[in-house]
Amino acid sequence: MTEQVTEQEISFTVNGEKKKIVVHPMKRLLDVLRDELGLTGTKEGCGEGECGACSIWLDGELANSCMVPVCQVEGSKITTIEGLSEDARMSTMQEAFKERGGTQCGMCTPGMIMSATYYLEHPEHADNIREALAGNQCRCTGYKKIIDSVKEAFQNL
Repeated sequence: MTEQVTEQEISFTVNGEKKKIVVHPMKRLLDVLRDELGLTGTKEGCGEGECGACSIWLDGELANSCMVPVCQVEGSKITTIEGLSEDARMSTMQEAFKERGGTQCGMCTPGMIMSATYYLEHPEHADNIREALAGNQCRCTGYKKIIDSVKEAFQNL
């Protein structure tokens, strides 16, 4: 006879707010963010950790939220695309994407911005935009406007 896993209380911080939820421990973090917390900026592209649409920061590191079971975020600090804005003002990277037309359908945009901002905050990688975006796929563009957006954000620091 196998024991059935029940829901558990899990506590973590999202975009500076402490959260406590009761959920199945193996539910994907992506689904918890979108369905339980209403943070729909994080998108699901592939569900396999290949496209980067669901990129978030988990304890300061870039992560694909579709690959993280929520039980692994107990006590963690999570930042989503919604957490990049301050006082309802877009971040430098968000503003650059808006100004340079770095978005098309918008599916990959949150993950692109999360990845690009992560590397923006790690200057050792700031020279290589293609490396910064390597884990993110856009199916709409030839990446030129995305790269131009990231370049503009780097210049506006």
